[in-house]
Parts: sequence; C-alpha cells; structure tokens
Amino acid sequence: MLSAYADVLRLPGAWRFSLAGFILRMPMSLVGISTILLIKATYGNYTLAGAVSAANIIGLSIGAPLLARLVDTRGQRTVMAPSLAVSALSMVALVAAALAHAPEWALLTLAALSGASWGSPGALVRARWSTVVTNQKQLTTAYAMESAIDEFVFIVGPIMATLLGTMVHPATGLVLAVAFLTVGGIAFLGQGATEPPVIHREVGERHPTVLSNPVVIGLALTYIGAGAMFGANDVSVVAFTDEHGAAALAGPLLAFFALGSFTAALVYGARTWRQPLWKLYAVGIVALALGASTFLLARNLVVLALVMWVTGLTIAPTMTNVNTIITKVVPPTQLTEGLTWMSTAMNIGTSIGAALGGRRVDAAGAHGGFLVVIACAWAMVALMVLGLPRLRRETTRADRELLDTLGRDARREAPTV
Repeated sequence: MLSAYADVLRLPGAWRFSLAGFILRMPMSLVGISTILLIKATYGNYTLAGAVSAANIIGLSIGAPLLARLVDTRGQRTVMAPSLAVSALSMVALVAAALAHAPEWALLTLAALSGASWGSPGALVRARWSTVVTNQKQLTTAYAMESAIDEFVFIVGPIMATLLGTMVHPATGLVLAVAFLTVGGIAFLGQGATEPPVIHREVGERHPTVLSNPVVIGLALTYIGAGAMFGANDVSVVAFTDEHGAAALAGPLLAFFALGSFTAALVYGARTWRQPLWKLYAVGIVALALGASTFLLARNLVVLALVMWVTGLTIAPTMTNVNTIITKVVPPTQLTEGLTWMSTAMNIGTSIGAALGGRRVDAAGAHGGFLVVIACAWAMVALMVLGLPRLRRETTRADRELLDTLGRDARREAPTV
C-alpha cells in the first residue's frame, strides 16, 4: 500500500508542496473551536462566540470561490500571498480585539475578513497535484492522500485547540493558527516550480463560472447535503455525550469519525479501481447514508464510537471521487475554482446542519439531533440521484476522449517502418 504513495511523493517537488499544504491547512481545524473558547472566556457568552465563529465560516464561503477564480487567471502566488497576509493579520487583530473587549461588531468584522481572505488551501494543493502527476491512477492516489491529510488535521486539531485553550490560555489556539498560516503560506507559495501555469485569456473572452456546469451544480448540492449531515452530527454527538455524563468525550468520539475516514483514504488510494468513477461515487454516497442511519442504534458511547468509525470509512473515498470528477468535467483553466466550490458547498451545508441539529437537540435531545443527521444523509442521496445521469454521461465522455487522445499520441510516437 505504501509503495503507491511513495511513487507519487517522489514526483518532482511533490512531497514539499504536500507537506507545506498540510501546514497551511492546520488552521481549518483550529480556528472554529479556538474562536469559541476565546470569546466565551473573554465575554462569557456562547451566543456571541457562536456568532463570531459563524462569521468566519460565512466569510470563507463568500471569499474562497472569488479568490479561486483569481488564482486560475493570475496564479497562486500573485493572489494568495497578499490574501493570506490579510487573513493572518485579521486573526491577530481578532485576538487583540477580544482581549481588549472590543465592540461585538469589531469581532464579527475581523472574523469575517479573516475567513474571506483565507481561500481554500486544499484546492490549491490538489491543483498542483493535477500538474505533476503523469496518469489517472497517480491522481487518485494523490487525492486520496490529501483526503487522509484533511482527516488527520481534524483528528489532531480540535484536541490540540482544546488542550491549549483550557490549559495554557484561551487565545493560544488562534495564535497557533496564525503561526501555521504564516509558515505554511510562505513554504507553499515559495515553491514556484510546481505552481500550476497561468493560461492567459484573450481580452474580452468570457469565462463563466463553473457553476454553469450542471455536473458541478449536482456535486455541490450533494456536498451541501453531506455537510448538513456532518454539522448536525457534531451537535448531536456533543448532546449524546452530555446525556451520558461524559461531555469531555465529544472530541474523541468525533475523532473516531475522522479516524475511519483517514484509514479508508490510505487504503482506497493504494488500489487500482476498475469500476467507473460515477458508480464508485454513487455507491460511496449511499454507503455514507446507510452508515449514518445506524447512529440511532447507539445506546452507549462504545457503540456510537464503533458505528462512527465504520461510517467514517465511506467519507474520504467519496471525497476523493468527487475531486477526481471535478478534474474531468471542469476546464483546466478553472480547476481551482471547481475544487473550491466543493469545499464551499460543504461549509454551507455544515452551517445549515448545525443550526437544524441544534434546534432539534434543544427540543428532543440527542435522539432528535440524530434524526436530523439521517434526514440530511438521505437528502444527500436524493440530490446525488438527481444529478447522476448527467454526471455519468459527462465522466464517460471525458474518459472516452482521454483514451482517444492517448491512442493518437501512441500512434504518433510509434516507430515507422
């Protein structure tokens, strides 16, 4: 299994930008919970803490696709170097404002600005992989590895933020996020050799957003459903552990979810899959919904941890397939935008799911929250089914065109007699 990952990491510059991308992504698991800890400690208000955290996510959801379009037309370093500097400075200002008990509007503004200028590091890394790999198998392996890195970030990040925020200082998590953002940004953007080339466009040439592609819309809607399931699950797990007198175990339980996904990512990326991509995607979505439906069977923490780990096995392979589909149906000149819209859709869904799940938890406890999880999971399946016919046609066509291109190249390179 490890040999497949060793092969892609030996590609020119690969391990360097992947490692830098990992550092750059660490804040995504630190900022939310660290913001809540800081605002609660300084203002004593969970409502304000949740609002400031939500402002960061809203800013990210608005800013990331806009930055992605600029990256595709002007380059990663040109766009993201000043943008990441703004994000880091805004986060520092947020910490200072919170410690100084600044007005609430200042906290909300700084959190939104920090999120809006952060972009989508995962999309930047995956765009680089698409330029250095030499075949589809390597791309699948690389994307699976990046999905595993995403899950690893969400395993260690919340634990790190909670420990530092409670044992050292409430602001420590955000300070650490600024450090990761700065070091990761400099290390990643400093590697010009692997930066995707900018394809210059003719003056006046129109390039509509990738959301004009029905396949991208279908994938984004499905991701909103998946994100809503994850958001509702987070709230429900917190309520479940609280009802069982073990509130401190909410983080480790959620880590089991990410651990299952991390495990599956490593296994999935090491194999060569013969089934069509659209079929792997559809099976993964259905399996994820079936797994989420078992959460209601949990009557204690051990059983919930087990079913969450098993369900987590379906997450990373599905996300790997979605990112691979994007590379097939989106023009290379808009790849960063296409990948970014997937993470944006997930963030939007997470916010929706957390809100819906929270309302049901208040009304009916953890059981009510898990009902929302199940409803969102099957809504995700319904959205997948609606978009599947078009997705199947487009991916099949892309595969056929790729085979035709490879065949023509092979004939041109064949020696003449």
